[in-house]
Amino acid sequence: MSKKIFTEKEIKQLSTNKYVKAVSSKGITYTDEFKRYFIDENEKGKLPREIFEKSGFDIDIIGMKRVESSGKRWRAAHRENGLLGLRDTRSE
Repeated sequence: MSKKIFTEKEIKQLSTNKYVKAVSSKGITYTDEFKRYFIDENEKGKLPREIFEKSGFDIDIIGMKRVESSGKRWRAAHRENGLLGLRDTRSE
């Protein structure tokens, strides 16, 4: 888990991204669509940073550690359960 705390301004900026389902001072919940897109692009050889930047995320705000750990978590979930592994099963 990243120790970075998002400011109000950063939260506002992040929440305008179509791939963000929710954002708080401590974390970002990405859409299932973004996770699928990430896996597709990553399997084509694109780097996590490149995928996030192309999707409108500011790496300076998110932080590389969060980008890398999200990618690692999604690749493992996808390997284990395919596309179903990428679904956010938490209740709203």
